[in-house]
Amino acid sequence: MAKTSMVITIGRQYGSGGRVVGRKLAERLEIPYYDKELLAEAAKESGIGQELFEDHDEKPTRSFLFSLVMGVQGRMEPGGAYLDMPLNHRIFLAQFDAIRRIAGEGPCVIVGRCADYVLRDRDNVVNVFIKADMRHRVDRAVSLGADPAKAEDIVRRADKQRASYYNYYATTTWGDVTNYDLCLDTGKLGYDGAVELLCEYLKLRERIAP
Repeated sequence: MAKTSMVITIGRQYGSGGRVVGRKLAERLEIPYYDKELLAEAAKESGIGQELFEDHDEKPTRSFLFSLVMGVQGRMEPGGAYLDMPLNHRIFLAQFDAIRRIAGEGPCVIVGRCADYVLRDRDNVVNVFIKADMRHRVDRAVSLGADPAKAEDIVRRADKQRASYYNYYATTTWGDVTNYDLCLDTGKLGYDGAVELLCEYLKLRERIAP
């Protein structure tokens, strides 16, 4: 039985271990975890091949012409027919729909994909941002196979890519503390420490919820 009634979204800097924290938290709370799993759900519901979701996963759009035509400066809202949209926009909206459906089914952990923005109108959502200092993130990148000489550049480029993706589709800014309920530093807390703190926060949040 789930140990929380909340949906937890996790934004994260590259190399901060946000996925690790998310998975450990989901296991601790006995609730579903969605990261790459979300892509499979969106692909199944939309009929778009999963490999296309993976190719476009959290990558910034290059459809500047589309933005000019739509007159929305890159900001999009769900709803309406979008079959004639460029593929990257169709993929985003398919993920949008999948996130809304999944969150409506019960408590879970969702990593990335603008989930905090997608669920911004819901009261039972806790938005978390995971960060760490550059040294910690570079070390993690190397542990995952990155060339030590290129690791810092990889980290910076990955963060820039995530920020560009988020800032394009959301009306808020990636990494801005005003978007999140908690901002945790895994370089100081460790992954297990971050999970412990999150569990305590969720207990307090649910205790005082109306």
